[in-house]
This record gives sequence, structure tokens and C-alpha cells, in this order.
Amino acid sequence: MRTSKPKARELVSPRVKLFTDSVIREMTRLAAVHGAINMAQGYPDFAAPSVLKAAAARAVREDYNQYEITWGSTELRAAIAEKARRFNGIQATGEDNVTVTCGATEAMVATMLALTDSDDEVIVPEPFYECYLPSAIISGARVRHVQLKGPGFGFDEEELKRAFSGRGGRKPKAIIINTPNNPTGRVFSRSELGLLADLCADNGVLAITDEIYEQIVYDGAKHVSLATLGDMADATVTISGASKTYSVTGWRIGYTVAEKRLTEAIRKVHDFLTVCAPSPLQRAALTAYSLPESYYTSLTRSYTRKRDYLMKSLEAMGFDCLKPQGAYYILADFRAVWKGDDVSFAEHMVKDGGVAMVPASSFFSTPGLGKKQVRLAFPKQDRTLREAVERMRKRVG
Repeated sequence: MRTSKPKARELVSPRVKLFTDSVIREMTRLAAVHGAINMAQGYPDFAAPSVLKAAAARAVREDYNQYEITWGSTELRAAIAEKARRFNGIQATGEDNVTVTCGATEAMVATMLALTDSDDEVIVPEPFYECYLPSAIISGARVRHVQLKGPGFGFDEEELKRAFSGRGGRKPKAIIINTPNNPTGRVFSRSELGLLADLCADNGVLAITDEIYEQIVYDGAKHVSLATLGDMADATVTISGASKTYSVTGWRIGYTVAEKRLTEAIRKVHDFLTVCAPSPLQRAALTAYSLPESYYTSLTRSYTRKRDYLMKSLEAMGFDCLKPQGAYYILADFRAVWKGDDVSFAEHMVKDGGVAMVPASSFFSTPGLGKKQVRLAFPKQDRTLREAVERMRKRVG
């Protein structure tokens, strides 16, 4: 007869313990609890273009409601390939090079699972968007960070070279690059990306580029896709999607563009992760990729105005801000207005100030970095931005 209970078996995978819940989504939850304005999560609080909403409704009425081809509808893949050729300068076809995914986040996870393996090393510059580390851990890869050096968050060439040289004679398998960058707003120049292209080519390293903010750039900055430089066309997976450019973050229409052999591997993983992205929204996305150039001009003009208003307001309150060249976030140093760290400041502002923001340390792996900064997202209506500024002024102005 058993006299004691057997030792409880650990039911949770050890790899899950290696990363935390999303800090961004946690701040969104706290914003709802405290009735705060959500400047933490990067989604618009204004309507998507009416032509896209009409296209989505029409697709449902026309019964685009069942499974689509696993890696994306033929029409949407062709449209994305045409966009990649026209805008990015990447030679691609929908049949061989494009995979439609459930957002750019799934595109990243599918790519990491398809192309990296246990104990492969992946270089991730920090600060970094929070999904990159879990994506690597889930695939079994080991992460090696290189720091983007402040205040401008540029690459340190010597540190990069050391990272590419590997450890113990073993070269890294891949590097993840995000441009325009979240959270810094950096748009990496052709010369910076050229350095990365040379290092990748010299060391046989794959590049995975997150270019989801590619259409949101300011002050004449130019977005450059790494896949167009040197010999990187066959060694780059380019990730993007409809979410940010067309203000439809909930549609979950992302994609990868890659060489045929890489694409085949990504498609296998994608199939068993999600089967397919939402069919009616794939149909509606065709309308997005047919919008005229004036749409993008208007988008840039609108976000430039919002950026400049929030920058000026934050600086008047005593924040030291890095002016973003792209994306729609401002990384703000608060040490002149708050003596504690980023977590305490973010908690104070969401609970007592009525504004949610992201503590910047969540974008770093190195302890101590980001402790005096927060990230604020500005894809908001003008009245939302004005109200957020007024609330902040009452607490820190």
C-alpha cells in the first residue's frame, strides 16, 4: 500500500520558464484596469481605411470563409511579390518566394523553427522587440546579443565582428535585424546594412529581417532591404505584413519573402502552426496592396505630425527623447522628472497618471540597460495624444 504521494512531475516545459509574459500586453491590461490611455501597445485607436473595411465585409459576404491555400492565396502572394519588387527591390514570385502568415510574429516563429536548430547561435542586437528572444528559445537556438550603442543606437563594428566570428570556432547561424527599429526608431543606413551583408557573406550567416514598419519613415530617411545588398538575396528572409502600414493590426496578415529552398522550409512549419491566415482578410489585403502612392504620402505626413507633437510635448516636460527616423514609437529618458527606475515610473504613470507606457528595460537582456527610459507609441488620434499629454503634465510637468 502506498503511504506517500509520488513526487509531482513537472508539467511545464523548461523552455517556457526562460522567457516572461509580454510586458507590452501586460501594460495594455493595466491600462484597461486603471482607465489609462494606452500608449504602450503599438496599435492605432483610429479607423482603418474605409476601402479596406469595405473589402473585408465584401469578402465575407462573398463567402471567402473557408481554408485558403496554406501558404496564402495565389492572388495575395502575387500582389506581395509585386510589392516586394516595386518597393523593396527584391526579385520574387508568389509561387516560389512568398508565404502568408498569421502576422509578422508568426512569420518570425515559423522562420526560426524552420531554419535554426538546437544550439545554433542567433545574433540579436539589443534593444530588441520582445518576440525575438522567445522565438529563438522555442526553436532551441542560443541568443548572442550585440548592443546598439546610444545615444544614436548604431552598430559597433568591432563588436559585430566578434559576434560573427562565433565561439569555439563555431559560427552563428543567423542574425535578426529590425529596420525601421522598434523601440529605437532607427532606420539603418545602406552603409550599416552593407557592413552586415559583408559579415553575413563572409561567415555564411543567414539574415532574418523584420521590416514591418518599412513604409513609416521620416525626414527623408530611406528604407533599405538587406536582401537587395551584395549576395544576400539567397541568404535573407524578409518579414513584413499589413498590420502597421494599413492600421489593421488585428487582421494578422504577415508574410515572408525568401529564396525558394528557405521558403519551402518555412511553409512546412507554417502549415502546422496555423494552417493559414484568415481567408476573408487575405482577400481584403489585396485592396491594401493596390492603394495609390498618395496613401503612403498621407500616412507619412500624418505620423510625422504626431511624432513632432509628442516629441515637443515630452521635451517641454523635461524628458530627453531620441527622435525616431521611422516606426511610431518614442524612447524617452525620464531621469530629470523621476528618480526611480523604469518599472516604477511606468507603474506610477498607469495607476496615478492615467497613461500606459512600456518600461524600456523589457527591450534589453543585459541587466541595467533601459532602466531610465520608457517607450511611448503615438499611432493615436490627435485628441488622444492631447489628452495623454495633459495627463502627463499633471504628474511630471
